[in-house]
Amino acid sequence: MNGTNLFKIALRALANNKLRAFLTMLGIIIGVASVITMLAIGQGSKKSIQQQISEMGSNMIMIHPGADMRGGVRQDPSAMQTLKLADYEALRDETSFLSAVSPNVSSSGQLIAGNNNYPASVNGVGTEYLDIRQLTVENGEMFTEADIQSSAKVCVIGKTIVDNLFPDGSDPVGKVIRFSKIPFRVVGVLKAKGYNSMGQDQDAVVLAPYTTVMKRLLAVTYLQGVFASALTEDMTEYATDEISTILRRNHKLKASDDDDFTIRTQQELSTMLNSTTDLMTTLLALRVSRWW
Repeated sequence: MNGTNLFKIALRALANNKLRAFLTMLGIIIGVASVITMLAIGQGSKKSIQQQISEMGSNMIMIHPGADMRGGVRQDPSAMQTLKLADYEALRDETSFLSAVSPNVSSSGQLIAGNNNYPASVNGVGTEYLDIRQLTVENGEMFTEADIQSSAKVCVIGKTIVDNLFPDGSDPVGKVIRFSKIPFRVVGVLKAKGYNSMGQDQDAVVLAPYTTVMKRLLAVTYLQGVFASALTEDMTEYATDEISTILRRNHKLKASDDDDFTIRTQQELSTMLNSTTDLMTTLLALRVSRWW
């Protein structure tokens, strides 16, 4: 029996069992379409994550104090005081692969303006922080280096803070808000960015000179972290190596000593989220395939 006869027999069988053939075709079509849809959703989620990370600064580098062992007990990294202003200044003056560097200290509490209040954190940063996080001042201006040098009580706030402290729609620039009984004059309002891929509100932010937060709010001489930005995304690895070399030298660490700091990049976050998305997409596709 040749192929032509087999084809004719197959067509005759399909014609004699139209409903069964239709249902079989429908099942195959729905199954394949479901798998393709799941894969498309996964790829769309990955692109969305990459876009949001890019908006946060795809070449951003975060440096934090590292955990340490004291008396056989591992300490909480947040309690460590290994990062100093001298480290920030060394990174700012000596690095070749960084385009911007900013210290970071933070204090949590209640913001008050008139009869309105809102729980928030005041982040003490430098003027280059806006470039690192790709933020823009929409109304007013960013505080200056002179404000940093004088530990001025000024701040820049996000849209969420504006909506909660000034619900009547009045212009907050020039107004005074209080935080831990200390008055801060609002000099600028940031352009809204919305929520990021981690579900965090990027507009619930208050930025002030890092010297102000260190001296007037926390009374500390150490940094809780340093934010930096590599010249390009491709140079991030070179920048992290350079940062590590400078910090180990500043901290007088021996070759056998572990780092007393941690360095994280947006590329690591992107890789982790993409891996998670790929895994979930594959599992969903396999589950859908089993259904059909």
